[in-house]
Amino acid sequence: MKDPRYQQLAHQVVNYAVRVQPGEHVNLRMQDIPDAMVVELIRAVRAAGGYPHLDLSHAVLTKELQMGATPEQFEMDGSYRLRRAEDMQVHICFYADYNSFESAEVPAEKMGLVSKYFKPASDVICNKRKWTILAWPTPSMAQAAGMNTEEFENFYFRCCLADYAKLKEGMLKLKAMMEATDEVRIVGPGTDLTFSIKGIPAIVCAGDCNIPDGEVYTAPVKNSLNGTLAYNAPTIYHGTPFDGVKFRFENGKIVEAHCNGNEEALNKILDTDEGARFIGEFALGVNPYVLNPMRDILFDEKIAGSFHMTPGQCYDEAPNGNNSAIHWDLVCIQRAEYGGGEIYFDGKLIRKDGIFTAPELAVLNPIYE
Repeated sequence: MKDPRYQQLAHQVVNYAVRVQPGEHVNLRMQDIPDAMVVELIRAVRAAGGYPHLDLSHAVLTKELQMGATPEQFEMDGSYRLRRAEDMQVHICFYADYNSFESAEVPAEKMGLVSKYFKPASDVICNKRKWTILAWPTPSMAQAAGMNTEEFENFYFRCCLADYAKLKEGMLKLKAMMEATDEVRIVGPGTDLTFSIKGIPAIVCAGDCNIPDGEVYTAPVKNSLNGTLAYNAPTIYHGTPFDGVKFRFENGKIVEAHCNGNEEALNKILDTDEGARFIGEFALGVNPYVLNPMRDILFDEKIAGSFHMTPGQCYDEAPNGNNSAIHWDLVCIQRAEYGGGEIYFDGKLIRKDGIFTAPELAVLNPIYE
């Protein structure tokens, strides 16, 4: 029997997240997604008057191509991706993560080639086209979240089909507060960091790009970060797990980087290029239904009571001049059960232990069910 939530999700993605218009060409990039879901997306695009185009892939096959990556191979592949990115008005990407470590054995230099030649297409999609990206619920994701498969699927659809219009009201108020702020200070276990966000726009993400959604992001003034920052959410970068990542900043630059385990790999990522040791994004996670990390950044960066500070490329919508081949969202959860913490805007406490202090932002606080 067909799950009716597939049709609901397709409608949410096509008509709310990317707002497909008649005559638009829509790239459906699907990695290991059930046919029934892809069918609903095709039908939803057609119903909106768009033209659906399929781009199918499989994680195992992608990994095999990456293992033997050469400049000649990925330069051509990148040029095709760039052409497709430019030809389409809308990009919808679903991926099913059956094994988070599928690409772990791909050498870092090979992944560097992939990032280099695919970046132009990604830049067009992220900055010049309508787009959304979704992780599909799998047993491995359920395991990472500490749930059984059915429980996780219910959680997934509850997050994805949330009332984003209601959340947006609070997010717009947070945006106004951020855009009126010069100095931000973040304190918590292992963290005492100050920086400026003056003059850089704050962008509301309320279901109109990623789903699940729920963040308000900006960027720090590039050279303004000073102090220490300790992340507490586990993460994966190109198939390699990292835990307990800690940075020390001087005038915007990461001058020390530590983690529990492979510090050599961590520093190699940060040495990808000059911009990799500077921050391209600062964001507050505000999806009240997403509470715990699961090594999937599309969920983890939305965790209520969290923030993420991203080494690498900034977004065109919130530019701070930092350019890099990487964009690595790293998350710190500040709710009391994760050690707590505080965020100050120009000396005023705006969030303590993951809870916003202003009543008008209460809609963005965590919901425990």
